[in-house]
Amino acid sequence: MSTAIESEKKASFFTKLYTGTGAFDIVGKRRMYYLATGVIVVIAILGILIPGFTFSIDFKGGTQVSFPVGSSAVDTAKVRETVRSSTGIEPAAVQTAGTGAAQTYQVSLSELDNDQITKARDALYQTFQPPGRDGQPAKNSISFSGVSSTWGDQITQRGLLALVVFLVLVTAYIAARFREWDMALAALASLFFDVIVTAGFYAWSGFEVSPATVIGLLTILGFSLYDTVVVFDKVDENVRGVLHTTRRTYAEQANLAINQTLMRSINTTVISALPIISLMVVAAWLLGVGTLMDLGLIQLVGVVIGTYSSVFFAAPLLVTLKERRSQYREHTAKVLARRENAATGDTAAAAVVLDRAPARPRTKRARHSE
Repeated sequence: MSTAIESEKKASFFTKLYTGTGAFDIVGKRRMYYLATGVIVVIAILGILIPGFTFSIDFKGGTQVSFPVGSSAVDTAKVRETVRSSTGIEPAAVQTAGTGAAQTYQVSLSELDNDQITKARDALYQTFQPPGRDGQPAKNSISFSGVSSTWGDQITQRGLLALVVFLVLVTAYIAARFREWDMALAALASLFFDVIVTAGFYAWSGFEVSPATVIGLLTILGFSLYDTVVVFDKVDENVRGVLHTTRRTYAEQANLAINQTLMRSINTTVISALPIISLMVVAAWLLGVGTLMDLGLIQLVGVVIGTYSSVFFAAPLLVTLKERRSQYREHTAKVLARRENAATGDTAAAAVVLDRAPARPRTKRARHSE
């Protein structure tokens, strides 16, 4: 009996999800989602402030040391100590990339001169005996690549410029697309939420910030904007002429629009996340291309956060902004008063409330029938 009830509840849940009849009261519980959004933002900001970002040498300049792990157990602490004792410089980051025979150590530190490179290569070779292509220990399997600080500054400036240009273009598009400052403001707030939260969770992960990270961030911002536009388009369609009727409030119509696009948002997220997960599993784990992990991670986090912000933050925030206007507050009061009168059987009072609603313009067919 209990199994039948549980299956009925599950079927009912998925039926409501697919039909989009407004069964999920997202707008009505927006205070709860605002609280959840605030908690997420706090966690993200703490990630930016406490561990902070670890920038790759592409941004700050420096030297990248790479060599295969071999058959020995991974010991990043020993690698750090070996590099520090041989060069006198504390590595900024020591991590591994890939798996199995393709697994390598990746060490990032400030710029080294030729003497320091020679000492570091000798010390790493003596300590770890990294294998070459034939499987035998080979000193030339330890590679050093350097980026000057000037080049790193240029990359940083270009990355910031790309982000600023993107945000300016998005602002102009939203303002022209929706023609309402309420929608534009809610969409921009959702966009900035996505930037902060994605950056914060990326900081908590400890991955290096590389040019691929910036590209991934710009990509997921485009996805977030797309999902917000889809939801707002449906809201705009549902609330058209809402002030001329007392059947539903603006909040109820907006909540119906969210429900009607909820399944589409979920499907889009799943379809977008599957290739990203494949990228992370196949390229980074199976093939050992560790440089793609940062791109995959920031895109995966951004896609999930972008969907959350479109449904549970941007749309409810739009309703909150609308209800600050007097005409929407008055309309909500009329709808609630009419329902209360109808529930108590006071049909005369309900009719008065209905008569006070702004009259909708008569169509040509209505005038002809008169």
